[in-house]
Amino acid sequence: MSVVRRATPGDLEAIRRIYNEGIEDRVATLETDPKPLAEIQRWWSDHDDCFTVLVATDAAAIIGWASLNRYSQRCAHAAIADLSVYVSRSHRGRGVGSALLRALESHAIAAGFHKIVLHALNDNEHGKRLYRRSGFREVGVFREHGIVDGRHVDVVLMEKLLDTV
Repeated sequence: MSVVRRATPGDLEAIRRIYNEGIEDRVATLETDPKPLAEIQRWWSDHDDCFTVLVATDAAAIIGWASLNRYSQRCAHAAIADLSVYVSRSHRGRGVGSALLRALESHAIAAGFHKIVLHALNDNEHGKRLYRRSGFREVGVFREHGIVDGRHVDVVLMEKLLDTV
C-alpha cells in the first residue's frame, strides 16, 4: 500500500527518475529529452503551498508523483490548476495513480481551486481510463498537437470540476 505525502526538495532526484521513465516510454508526455536535475529544480521553484507536488511512497522508495501546476497567468483562470501524474514503471497499474489523484484533488479543493485540467496523449488509454475513473471528462482532442519521434500525435484535453461545497 502506498502512502502519499507532500514532496520535499530531497525527493527531486526520484521525481526526475520517474519523469524520465515517462519521457522514455513515450506514453505520457510530448517531451522527448530526459531532464537533468537542474531543470527539475527550476520546475520545483514554480510550486508552493497552492501549486503543490505530492509523492507516493512504498516503504522508503518514491514510486510516483503528482503536481498541481499553474494553468494560466491570467487572473480569470486563477481557480484552475493543470495536473501532472507520473508513476514508476514497476508500479503502474497498482493503484498508485489513483491514490495520487485522490490526494491531489483533496489538496486542490482545500487550496480553493474550482477545476483541474490536464492534457494527455490521446493514445494513452491507460492514463485516460485512470482519469475517467477519477471523474475527469474529455473536453476535446487537439489533432496533431505535438510531434513525438517524428510523428504528429493527438492530445486530449480533460477536466474535472471540483466539489468545493
